[in-house]
Amino acid sequence: MKLLLYLTLPLYILDQVTKAMILKRFPEYPSPDFIEVIPGFFNLVRVHNTGMAFGMFNGNPHANWIFGAIGVLAITGIVTLWRKNAFPDKISKVAAALLISGILGNFTDRILPGRGYVVDFLDFRPPFYGMLVPGSGGHFPSFNVADSCICIAAALLILSAFRQPKEA
Repeated sequence: MKLLLYLTLPLYILDQVTKAMILKRFPEYPSPDFIEVIPGFFNLVRVHNTGMAFGMFNGNPHANWIFGAIGVLAITGIVTLWRKNAFPDKISKVAAALLISGILGNFTDRILPGRGYVVDFLDFRPPFYGMLVPGSGGHFPSFNVADSCICIAAALLILSAFRQPKEA
């Protein structure tokens, strides 16, 4: 349970602090401004997302309620599974902690008064992405720290599913 707290809480705080910094730096939305970190590859921007990954369902009037409820159910399920030792190895435990921090970070955005949207701010232009996804303008969908935690957790869960358990 310590791992859950020691990893989840700092990542949740990092997510919320970085989003607050973006909101302060880019007070207008939509913002005409951006910060070019690595020219032609990586920018800091301000994007609102009421939907889910890749902006799917963005703008749906019920999206925050639906994805908020899914988040609460997911966290409840993960904590229940944690208590039942369903995450047997360190990789799956880290994945569960990352999932909770990511879900909590985006859930917080959805329920904060005056917000009602997830703040995304990491904007990448991977080589050839514009050719692969022509309508993207070359920009991979913007994301945040919470989204990164969720994606890394998914990769770790897949990895742990293929690992052979150690014999007792």
